[in-house]
Amino acid sequence: MSTASDTPQMVDSNGTRAIAAGNTRPFFWSVKREIWEHRSVWIAPLAAAGVVLFGFALRTFHLPHLLRQAQTLEPGMRDAAMAAPFAFAAGAILLTSTIVAFFYCLGALNNERRDRSILFWKSLPVSDATTVMSKAFIPFVVLPLTAFAVALVTQLIMLLLGSAILLASGIQPATLWQHWPLPHMIVVMLYVVVINVLWSAPIYGWLLMVSSWARRMPFLWAVLPWLGLAVFEKIATDTSYVWSFLAYRFKGAMIEGFAPTADHHHHKFMSISDVTSALAPGHFLSTPGLWLGLLAGAIFIAAAIYIRRTREPG
Repeated sequence: MSTASDTPQMVDSNGTRAIAAGNTRPFFWSVKREIWEHRSVWIAPLAAAGVVLFGFALRTFHLPHLLRQAQTLEPGMRDAAMAAPFAFAAGAILLTSTIVAFFYCLGALNNERRDRSILFWKSLPVSDATTVMSKAFIPFVVLPLTAFAVALVTQLIMLLLGSAILLASGIQPATLWQHWPLPHMIVVMLYVVVINVLWSAPIYGWLLMVSSWARRMPFLWAVLPWLGLAVFEKIATDTSYVWSFLAYRFKGAMIEGFAPTADHHHHKFMSISDVTSALAPGHFLSTPGLWLGLLAGAIFIAAAIYIRRTREPG
């Protein structure tokens, strides 16, 4: 009769038991290992939130004056002025998460080959496909959800802090909540997170493939070929198709995911409610660039799995 001590086990880098061969959750434990080893996944968004909250805390001393000043503006400008700190907070946290995802993908597969720890991980009962997909799970799921949760909590703290300051000054905080309504805020933030992740699929896939292939300096191998193509095209043909393609791939989610509204053209400013009405998921899902990008991302990830299976460490 076999005992628990006879069961092969998978361990994390700290020597803690993570998975037994009889436990059919290698993907789950592989994802947990990534989170354990790459604490920037949650530390970076929290650090960004801390900076935002510190800045907002300093701003709250002038909040009553700013609120009175905003009431003298036209509706579009007033909505923009009231919503700006909250929109900036969400944007800063989501941007930080995106930067972390970029550099995480570059090092996810390269680091284990460079320090030869891949030999240890390959000795465990976890396939190359499971390992690569668990690493892809971080930028595609873990980081976006972490950023969304941190941004939401940060904005709630900002609303509560601002409300407390206004009440202490004898001003009703209803106006603050009215210009940044929670239901609309949650919908817009979640929508932005989802469309950016889907649109970024080929970027993350490309970075993972380069991370798996490059022996040294994956950043240069990931970036220089595209910059070289753009420079070569400009010199040879005096056109900028490559550069336009790259720009579209990086900002296309916000272009294709939102429809311009008449109010936006008239006022040049949009409230959070107006932004909600401008969401265009149907148009986004029907954009060829989205599906071609998802296909390219799948091809790149499949290539990363193949390279990890066949390439020697070092």
